[in-house]
Amino acid sequence: MARVSQAHLDARRRQIIEAASRCFARNGFHATSMQDVLREAQLSAGAVYRYFPSKDALVAAIAERAFTAIRAAYEDAANATPPPMPDVLLGRVLGRVLVDTVPGADAQTFARLVVQVWTETLRNDLLGDTLREGYGAMRRVWADLVRAYREAGMLDSDVDPDDMARTLIAAAQGFIAQQALFGDVRVEGLQAGLRGLMAMRDPKAG
Repeated sequence: MARVSQAHLDARRRQIIEAASRCFARNGFHATSMQDVLREAQLSAGAVYRYFPSKDALVAAIAERAFTAIRAAYEDAANATPPPMPDVLLGRVLGRVLVDTVPGADAQTFARLVVQVWTETLRNDLLGDTLREGYGAMRRVWADLVRAYREAGMLDSDVDPDDMARTLIAAAQGFIAQQALFGDVRVEGLQAGLRGLMAMRDPKAG
């Protein structure tokens, strides 16, 4: 029997994750069965269960994949000299992740999938652990970016890196929630809003 290459195994796993993502985004997590995923992926039960024994395992993999993509984009930015401003960085990452994570799906579809994953963390310990690990990693990456801003002379030294990390993550989460609910939110609008906020001056400061 010919040995299956790692590239083939990775491609098959990606195929299953993308099929499940489309199903969950369309119909919701609880209304989607594993049979739905099999049909969407056009694979046998054995081929799918070899990688994912349950829907919970699939959702955890989807969440981990999204975090990996986002974290990689932020890490690349942290290594740039100078690092891009937050409005540019958030717009770049969200613009890519919202479209590319679920091929064939639009931005609102992916955003709805993300919100469903957030909801599942309230009852699913495995998924909750995945989300907490991903959130913690994102905070560390953003804290590294804040330090890069300081070293480039772009940020005052009295700003707590973790406070800024939490705030910028909240901006991204809010954007995704609005996209899921209303579907009319533009990445360019988020960027313009952030630029406006960053340009504000306190008149009392003289």
